[in-house]
Amino acid sequence: MAPLEVIYTDDDLIAINKPAGLTVHGPLRQSGSPVSTRLDEAGEASGPQIREATLVDFVLERFPEIRNVGEDPVRPGLVHRLDKDTSGVMVIARTQESFHRLKSLFQNRQVEKTYWAIVCGTPRAREGTIALSIGRLVKNPLKRGAEGDRARVRGAREAATEYRVLRANERYALVELKPKTGRMHQLRVHMKALGHPVACDTVYGGKNVCCPLDTLGADPNARRQLLHAHSLSFTLAEGKRMRFDADPPDDFTVALREIV
Repeated sequence: MAPLEVIYTDDDLIAINKPAGLTVHGPLRQSGSPVSTRLDEAGEASGPQIREATLVDFVLERFPEIRNVGEDPVRPGLVHRLDKDTSGVMVIARTQESFHRLKSLFQNRQVEKTYWAIVCGTPRAREGTIALSIGRLVKNPLKRGAEGDRARVRGAREAATEYRVLRANERYALVELKPKTGRMHQLRVHMKALGHPVACDTVYGGKNVCCPLDTLGADPNARRQLLHAHSLSFTLAEGKRMRFDADPPDDFTVALREIV
């Protein structure tokens, strides 16, 4: 596991570059109830079986003052999350006041998020908007699906993602993705629905999904969807515009060499 990289910190927030393979937080507890079973970032059931260290554990070690920030002791300071195997920039509140400010920005879609993804093939339109509602798959509620795709979904909610092809060859494309909504697994589901799943994403692309890491001789146990949260930007209440960028990890950078 790569060390936790702190991009920026001030009295209000911490910005980090989350490594792939690190779960954001442990299982949630409901008041008066045992640990609840829920979906983890990979779309798998999670609960008491989570034993490995989480991102929260590492952040608390360096910034213990955030322990009582937020609304849930399992998620101190967290105002958003990334999938376990998605790398990239995250912001964490350091005070209760900044927690409420940041939470409001995310809830009201006032945070601009930019992701990079290596996908299978190249979209016919080099840029566009994917506007397909997302819900739970009827046959597998642990996964999400897009309305209009092959599988039936329930509880669908509106979802929109802007995309732009940055680089491509006959096998792969580097795509910039800007989600306009925040549905679980939205980018992975939308790219799959477009016919160009995120490379190495066996959950949504299937067991035979394209994966440049395989041809590069990467460790099969380190295989993960090639999705990276590249930047976050927002304006705080006092009018200060903030932007944080996170460099992609080594596996993503190596895979980019396959796109010439």
